[in-house]
Amino acid sequence: MKATPNIPAVILAGGALAAVLVGGLALYGTGSNLGNLVATGPCAEAAPVAARLAPLARGEVAAFDASAAPKPAPAVVFKGPDGAPTDLAALRGKLLLVNLWATWCAPCKAEMPALDLLQAELGGDAFQVVAINIETRNLDKPPAWFKANGITHLTYYGDPEGKVLPAIQSAVGSTGLPTTMLIDAKGCTLGVMKGPAEWSREDGKRLIRAALAPAA
Repeated sequence: MKATPNIPAVILAGGALAAVLVGGLALYGTGSNLGNLVATGPCAEAAPVAARLAPLARGEVAAFDASAAPKPAPAVVFKGPDGAPTDLAALRGKLLLVNLWATWCAPCKAEMPALDLLQAELGGDAFQVVAINIETRNLDKPPAWFKANGITHLTYYGDPEGKVLPAIQSAVGSTGLPTTMLIDAKGCTLGVMKGPAEWSREDGKRLIRAALAPAA
């Protein structure tokens, strides 16, 4: 179930986000359809990495669901900051934290400063936060919200055609926002977060660093 449009903004992290997290978990529940599969196919090599992440799903990222059988991420097309079409394949070669958000989604806005800080601290040649706005109307509003709220480290991506949300929801079994996928450098989904998180705190950074670590 999506958040209702025109929900008052929840902008600051900290105590405000803690309150939103409770509501976010209620929207999603704690079940998963990713946990009882066998690792086969083109993403079999990602299974040990996902297994390494599973015990790190605690604290601020306790709702992260590591994939028991990683699969290729959905082949979704969206708009880059220049308005030209792009896709996840164009970003392949680095670990991606792909986040779907909207300005009418209070939990989405509450976690955006943390995602921005995570990109500032860990983003680079090996890792990127990819925040995709899924709004199809009033398209000037989301980038204006970025600017008004000091979101300066995230590249702006949008999906004005409304195709990304249903594709990813179908792929990961999510029914709400925000939804976040962790995708490895070869395009395989390592896990999913259904709901908001304080990604820039140590629990989130530990998870990302573990995904970036070379195989033992």
